[in-house]
Amino acid sequence: MTPITEVEGRRLALSNLEKVLHPATGTTKGEVLHYYATIADAILTHLRDRPLSFLRYPDGPEGQLFFTKNPPPGTPDWVEVADVPRSSRETGEQVVVQDLPSLMWAANLVVEFHTPQWRTDRPALADRMVLDLDPGAPATVVECCRVALWLRERLAADGLDAYAKTSGSKGLHLLVPLDPAPSAEVSAYAKSLAVEAEAELGGLVVHRMARALRPGKVFVDHSQNAAAKTTATPYTLRARTEPTVSAPVTWDEVEGCGSPEDLVLRLGDIPGRLDRHGDLLAPLADPAAAGVLP
Repeated sequence: MTPITEVEGRRLALSNLEKVLHPATGTTKGEVLHYYATIADAILTHLRDRPLSFLRYPDGPEGQLFFTKNPPPGTPDWVEVADVPRSSRETGEQVVVQDLPSLMWAANLVVEFHTPQWRTDRPALADRMVLDLDPGAPATVVECCRVALWLRERLAADGLDAYAKTSGSKGLHLLVPLDPAPSAEVSAYAKSLAVEAEAELGGLVVHRMARALRPGKVFVDHSQNAAAKTTATPYTLRARTEPTVSAPVTWDEVEGCGSPEDLVLRLGDIPGRLDRHGDLLAPLADPAAAGVLP
């Protein structure tokens, strides 16, 4: 029998709680749901008012993975759904997770949470910029940290503050709170930074996606600032054999990173980090922290 749980007055059917989703650690679906319930305040800060895309992995990372923007069949009528632009000619409905019941409903589907850089009330007006630092083997997150520190200083020269989080996979994300600006302008500025980083950091950086260019280098992916693109939401679990999380890190941790394992954050690490640091990405949701695009 599927357990029925009441969350803030909403009845939820939570299924297959004993199913192992992350085989390297034996992490079950029940433990995943407990994680999201525990860190709900933090992740909701970064989900609210943003149309949600799901990467679903209901049978774990070794099963079928599929990406969807449409509200899944059976979406409860109390889960917010927004009509948002999909292109210059069409719109589409997407889920917007605004509260704890909606978060737990979505987590029960077994998903990675992905969101754009804009909110539903301001389509294609980005209030943050993202630079995705993706290492090409044998480069690792250690090299990403070197690039991140350079980019931090470069952004500061333009009056912008940068915040770092792990990708939950191999790399690092830099996030910059912005006074809302057209996504096309943010994309152009992000590309200019990637090109400049490639010129300044010798053989360490590449700004183009071609895989033949990337071995041993850090690809500074600026493309996720396009209005149609999304990025892994802070605090989302990733579809990996271990329950790794895309989670914020301090600049001291970035500066001190000496091996890839230094910046691997797992499900069990996050509640304690929130107790110690609070939400290191809280400024992304604070209009007073937003910088003006040059």
